[in-house]
Amino acid sequence: MVGAATAGICEDDDELRGVVRVALEREGFAVRATASGAEAVRTFGADPPDVLVLDIGLPDADGRDVCQALRARGLETPVLFLTARSALTDRLSGFHAGGDDYLAKPFDLAELVVRVHALCRRGPAPAATPDDGFVLDLGAHAIVHGDARVPLTPTEFRVLAALAAKRGDVVRRATLVAAAWPDGAIVHDNTLDAYVARIRRKLREAGAPVSVSTARGVGYVLR
Repeated sequence: MVGAATAGICEDDDELRGVVRVALEREGFAVRATASGAEAVRTFGADPPDVLVLDIGLPDADGRDVCQALRARGLETPVLFLTARSALTDRLSGFHAGGDDYLAKPFDLAELVVRVHALCRRGPAPAATPDDGFVLDLGAHAIVHGDARVPLTPTEFRVLAALAAKRGDVVRRATLVAAAWPDGAIVHDNTLDAYVARIRRKLREAGAPVSVSTARGVGYVLR
């Protein structure tokens, strides 16, 4: 038994969400459940669980974007993706987005429980880092700082989320490409550079007190 361990669930299907919740509660988890990506970011970004079960096919957002938004807020909770898509490219994109494990639907509840236990054994999740500069609004795909709200394209959002998740560290170009583009996509260096330039402009437009620096020949860092 896990005892006081906490689990988060984000699944829009009411029946499946209820079944997963009951299964985890029977294992001793204290469970909090949400039905949308925006609700998951608000709930689990503010109070991280020890493990998060996250559906990819949400009504308001791609679960991979939800994961990236949470990672950008400092969440280090292990994430288990649930999805009806089981192709290799889909699995790889889930890992690139910050996921830790992947379970394709339909699945056996016993397998889900075992996987959740395994992720939870990695240890308690660190508290999310309070934002000190700006917020990535998942629902609006925008940079929010004070009263400013500057929209981002989906690719810009993913690049910036990948940088924000590693605030202060150099993120390699290949890592940014993997996080923002479909697996196998051919992305030239100048394409990534152009997106970073647009992100820099939008951060300035929002008045966010952060900037993206270049680590020449390696990648970029958000400071």
